[in-house]
Amino acid sequence: MVRNVRVDEIDAVERPLLATTHDYPDGGTLPLHCHRRGQLISGITGVLIMSTPQGRWVVPPDFGLWIPPGVLHEVRMIGAVTTQSLYLDPDLTGGMPDRCQVVGLSPFIRSLIARAVDVPAVYVPDSHDGAVMALIRYEMLHLPAQPLTVPFPTSPALAERCRRFLRQPAVHETIEQWCDELGVSRRAFTRLFRRETGLSFLEWRQQACLAAALPRLVAGEAVTAVAIDLGYDNPAAFTAMFKRVLGSSPRAYLKGAE
Repeated sequence: MVRNVRVDEIDAVERPLLATTHDYPDGGTLPLHCHRRGQLISGITGVLIMSTPQGRWVVPPDFGLWIPPGVLHEVRMIGAVTTQSLYLDPDLTGGMPDRCQVVGLSPFIRSLIARAVDVPAVYVPDSHDGAVMALIRYEMLHLPAQPLTVPFPTSPALAERCRRFLRQPAVHETIEQWCDELGVSRRAFTRLFRRETGLSFLEWRQQACLAAALPRLVAGEAVTAVAIDLGYDNPAAFTAMFKRVLGSSPRAYLKGAE
């Protein structure tokens, strides 16, 4: 098992895929850094929040985050977190997303990853261990994208407005409000926003609200308080959105995240 070992210590091993596991306390952070290999990171418990100059990504349990080679990023832990990471040689990342992306992890690939962290860094390619790692490489190509990404535009004024929203999210803020503040027409705004984030304003707003809500819920705040702070008319409306995106109610999700 490769536990609590930095990937830099084993990166020179000539294997296409490496797996590690780490334990972090609540509030633990990984300062700005990057890897030569592409990384698929997931947490067995707690929530991971990764930030780059280009956006923010929230990773609940049973989800993963793909980070392409060379991307500068920092990670913050909400709750005690045990991570599992797969590191893919940069020459073999074809077919993987070219930008950071939260992905769904099926029970099958989660079981493969749990097996992979028991594989030594210097495994024999033509062996059971090697077959497990080879199968994971193929499975990684079919991970479904999940709406837990909050990308930032490259336009400075729009990017700052997005960051300000994340500091104080409000689900009922409108395109018209943003257009008035930025001094642009609705048509110009919607085109620019989608071009620079890949999302419509409504999609982005929902994902930003969810990104703001998850850490608070994991920290023990009441669903009602979080929903009201975000501007939802009632907790039921927030719960419906949460279930639509994550597949379960906040209460059921939090029980699974313990």
